[in-house]
Amino acid sequence: MRNDAKVFKFCRSKCHKNVRHKSTPLEHGARPTDSTEQFKMKRNPRKLAWTKSFRRAHGKEMTVDSTLQFAQRRNIPVRYNRELVATTLSAMQRVSEIRARRERQFYKNRMRGNKATQMEADRKLVAENQHLLPPQYRDQVQEVLDVEAQKVDMELAEEEDLEVEEEERLKDEKTKLNTKRKQRLVRGEGVEEMDVDE
Repeated sequence: MRNDAKVFKFCRSKCHKNVRHKSTPLEHGARPTDSTEQFKMKRNPRKLAWTKSFRRAHGKEMTVDSTLQFAQRRNIPVRYNRELVATTLSAMQRVSEIRARRERQFYKNRMRGNKATQMEADRKLVAENQHLLPPQYRDQVQEVLDVEAQKVDMELAEEEDLEVEEEERLKDEKTKLNTKRKQRLVRGEGVEEMDVDE
């Protein structure tokens, strides 16, 4: 507690010891790990790699996504309604599934070129320092590097094929949903197509 009666709560002592106080309000979805309210060593939370604010500022986590808005706190009282609670619970499960899928895709997109760049860096390191290898291994190293490069290329091609198949499957599901929306139930006659302007 400070002299102006402001109370600070920390998730752990690491957060309390490290980062400086920031008087701005918590960002959307912020937790105490954001280190927005810490002060002992007066470090900037956006420069410490383990903080939430650093990860968001450097593009390591999703910042702009519609699923993140569902987690915002709303201080509007709502009268209890059993159906509303049931639909809300099912929607919460669905939103968490969607968010998990989008986070996985975000991670895949972020890590997409890492294998190739790491292989290139390893290849360069070995090429520059071949004089350090014993003479009998120098030819073997080149052969192994060529084989590894072919494996990486094949893995990248497989990943791209899987992504294309996933996109096609999602498009098929969307078209099925759209056709269901266009149909309506006529009493006694079953399902009838509607005229829809597109």
